[in-house]
Amino acid sequence: MSIELKNKIDPKGLTVWRIHAMITSFITLIITAGVFVCTYYFDWYSWIQYALLALWVVSAILGIVVFPKIRWSRWRYEVREQEIEIQSGLFIVERTLVPMIRVQHVDTIQGPILKKYNLSEMNISTAATRHTIPALKAEEADELRMRISKLARVAEEDV
Repeated sequence: MSIELKNKIDPKGLTVWRIHAMITSFITLIITAGVFVCTYYFDWYSWIQYALLALWVVSAILGIVVFPKIRWSRWRYEVREQEIEIQSGLFIVERTLVPMIRVQHVDTIQGPILKKYNLSEMNISTAATRHTIPALKAEEADELRMRISKLARVAEEDV
């Protein structure tokens, strides 16, 4: 049995994910409306309209209400002297260890929605991969970025 990681992402991240899901659902609704118009003008089967509408409703409910809550409850991370461990996933939980010696650079990103909620996303880059920790408080993300940078330099000097 694995040990539970200490740090969770900010609860406001749940709201940010829901806003993103609402935007995606709105775009999907516009496409669905376009198909509705096509089925009317081209005399397609009417069941297509109802199937698409039902599919849109189910995906909107899952995307806005259910999936963000599951994602948020699964997201964990921990920064140690020798490695960074990240746990994520919706249905399949993935745990990743990033050795501190492999860290090349650390970025924080803050788009308009994240900025409104004073959150940042942190990207940790190695030579081959990029790992993201979403929805951290902006101050916490800056401190964590500096801490990882310092630990990565120390790990590099030890080699």
